[in-house]
Amino acid sequence: MNSALVLIDLMPRIIALPLAPHDGEEVLARCRGLAAAFRAQGRPVVLVRVDRPGVAEQPPGSGFADGLVEPGDVTVVKQTVGAFQGTGLDRRLRELGVDTVVLGGLVTTMGVESTARAASDLGYEVEFVADAMSGFAADEHEFAVGRTFPRFGEVRLTADYTG
Repeated sequence: MNSALVLIDLMPRIIALPLAPHDGEEVLARCRGLAAAFRAQGRPVVLVRVDRPGVAEQPPGSGFADGLVEPGDVTVVKQTVGAFQGTGLDRRLRELGVDTVVLGGLVTTMGVESTARAASDLGYEVEFVADAMSGFAADEHEFAVGRTFPRFGEVRLTADYTG
């Protein structure tokens, strides 16, 4: 198994939203820990952010969270909810020999879930880091983590990757 960590929309303007059950800063901290663990093991880290299509200037806070991207990371800018459509992410992962994507980021039922569904359709194994993501409402997050995600792959916790 060759896995890549794929972190979705860790952007200041999204981190600052009212999220549940974990606030954006908690999710960011856990994602930073996951990224450090993957880098230490020589596994790819993919950071995805969204640009709003058709606007002259992106809203403030549209870049990656400060200090998140490190040399060697793969960065992806998407213009859709999921990370695969029109981004070249699938090609890049295949070049790296990745067969499993480990997902975290914001928000659970939007960017994370959309990316997971596409990854599954493309033949990747999918793992979800339940405490390294959060939703617009705790019940949405819990439903996705408890009912939807197990149909697509393994649901785990940050500690399963960071020791």
